[in-house]
Amino acid sequence: MKITLNRVNENFHFELKNDRGHIVNVDARPEFGGNDMGSSPMELVLMGVAGCSAIDMISILKKQRQVITSFKAEVEGERVQVGEAKPFKDIHVVFYLEGPINEDKAARAAQLSFEKYCSVSKTLEPTATIHYKVVLNGNPLTPEGGTSK
Repeated sequence: MKITLNRVNENFHFELKNDRGHIVNVDARPEFGGNDMGSSPMELVLMGVAGCSAIDMISILKKQRQVITSFKAEVEGERVQVGEAKPFKDIHVVFYLEGPINEDKAARAAQLSFEKYCSVSKTLEPTATIHYKVVLNGNPLTPEGGTSK
């Protein structure tokens, strides 16, 4: 896996490209000297959690012949000051699934993603706790949700 970064302007706007040619723009917000021409690196981390776990869950549910008519996720990260850096301390993920999906299978798919398959969340696990909840057809499956630790 390889990523190349090219600076686009004199500030903090970068174009990143993977070895398959897919491009992502990264920038800082204006209050940090950027032009807001792309997502911040920390936003990309949260997007990685969402994308990785979504791929896992949909793959698991498809193998179980579950029909997913809608799949959405919201991810929020809480950061903490550690020296000059502000890494994530807690990450909260809510999955919104719709369709004739078995509740137990939906909950188990989320659990398997975070406990076994999602490489992004496993990478973050030593420093951040990931909390997750599944909402199926408008109904939360568990009031508190799960946690990756």
